[in-house]
Amino acid sequence: MRAARHPLAGQPAPPDALIDPEALREAYFSRRPDPASPEQAVAFGTSGHRGSSLDGSFNEWHVLAITQAVCDYRRRAGIRGPLFLGADTHALSAPALASTLEVLVAHGVDVMLAPDGQFTPTPAVSLAILAFNEGRDGSDRADGIVLTPSHNPPRDGGYKYNPPHGGPAEAAITADIQAAANAYLARSLNGVLRRDPERALATSCCHVYDFQTRYVEALGDVVDFDLVRAAGLQLGVDPLGGAGVDYWPAIAERYRLPLTVVSTEVDPRFAFMTLDADGQIRMDPSSPWAMRRLTALRDRFDVAFACDTDHDRHGIVTRSGGLMPPNQYLSVAADYLLRHRPAWAPEAGIGKSVVTTALIDRIARRLGGPLLDMPVGFKWFTEGLCAGRLGFACEESAGATLRRRDGRLWTTDKDGIAAACLAAEITARTGADPGIYYSGLTADLGEPLADRVEGPATRAQKAQLAALTAADLPARSLAGEAVTAVLDRAPGNGQPLGGIKVCTANGWFAARPSGTEDLYKVYAESFRDEAHLRQLMREARQLVDAAIA
Repeated sequence: MRAARHPLAGQPAPPDALIDPEALREAYFSRRPDPASPEQAVAFGTSGHRGSSLDGSFNEWHVLAITQAVCDYRRRAGIRGPLFLGADTHALSAPALASTLEVLVAHGVDVMLAPDGQFTPTPAVSLAILAFNEGRDGSDRADGIVLTPSHNPPRDGGYKYNPPHGGPAEAAITADIQAAANAYLARSLNGVLRRDPERALATSCCHVYDFQTRYVEALGDVVDFDLVRAAGLQLGVDPLGGAGVDYWPAIAERYRLPLTVVSTEVDPRFAFMTLDADGQIRMDPSSPWAMRRLTALRDRFDVAFACDTDHDRHGIVTRSGGLMPPNQYLSVAADYLLRHRPAWAPEAGIGKSVVTTALIDRIARRLGGPLLDMPVGFKWFTEGLCAGRLGFACEESAGATLRRRDGRLWTTDKDGIAAACLAAEITARTGADPGIYYSGLTADLGEPLADRVEGPATRAQKAQLAALTAADLPARSLAGEAVTAVLDRAPGNGQPLGGIKVCTANGWFAARPSGTEDLYKVYAESFRDEAHLRQLMREARQLVDAAIA
């Protein structure tokens, strides 16, 4: 089932598509969630809890309850170091930050905050946690919280917790926090400690931390800006009104780059955006509809880029071909890094989610680099990054991070800024923008065609799909080819996929339930042609529908 494209997709947002930020904030404080309603309960998906105050799914009580649950977890885990707290530019992020502070300060947690008025990208929080914890293994380690719903529409708010390893919290941790938070909601916040919000900032527990300067100064360890500057490239960036809006001018100044920031506007309505394919305002740097403003300027720049609201995702625009689909750029980055990071340890390979393009598998085989295929969710890459087994980790939704050029750890959460700047280094070193580089890759290794569709599924059917095993799907052929593997666990770590993946020599499909809606998702990729891709998708839908009937 494919949703019809909205007639205004790619067009400037009309007035009736804009939120009322004051109404959002008023509902945040005045509306009390119903703890008996699944739609209004705390629910950590692959990247934190998200919702809207207008729906009763992201309100003051949610944030107070989650933060109390985080404090409970910190106490049990013996985490007594500082907590790095960041927030993006969504309308609900500021009131959520104030609520989070109320509880953290009441518990005596030392909170590290950006200077007044400065927003904080997710990768800057991850970097700060790792920098503080370097050489520490005791109770004085730090952790962090980022208040962001990522690229979600302006009406939404979000809450992410990053433990001392700096990456997204593991499922066991988020399940614990979720259960405790919902218990506090059920008890009308009984047991939640709070400090008067007007006094919280004035306490000795709050400390100013310059996330921006520390991040920008260290970014040169990751990307060769000397090479970029010497190439004389004309670069462009659109922060999409997100948390990195002030980081880009600082990067341009620090590394003396000809980098044009096409907009520094911050507006909680995101009125400057063009509508996404479904008619929503969504700050998705991989969407050609949301990125229309930057792609229209592609002829001005050798390479340009954008990031989502918390700057953990990237979008790459080339003069040669416009906006690159995420799988294309991730393939380019993987090939380039395996070739041009000689200081990385031999075991530092590529990590990708199982629904990311198999072109990366072919790249790794050709270059002899290790490859780890992991379940969906960036949290699965944290261990490999920390242990040095991963040099580059990526997922098909345009999230990635990489090591420093000398092989040291950079971030364990997605970093859209570093991934975007890498596109400039690739262009400078090879003399070809990432779009041209990709054409060379596919000429040698084959060009994949990919698609993703959604279908309706009840909660019971979603549970069935998540529990499927290889024995439940005894397919011997798929789209005219012999099946080479049926996977219910990720080859990279043996963990359940929460779905199923079926592979042939020239294609694959994967199916998994949505974490937020009553839908299932089917991904497919063909290295043959469009007809083969359509056949893959048809047969995949038939197999999945029969398995969960």
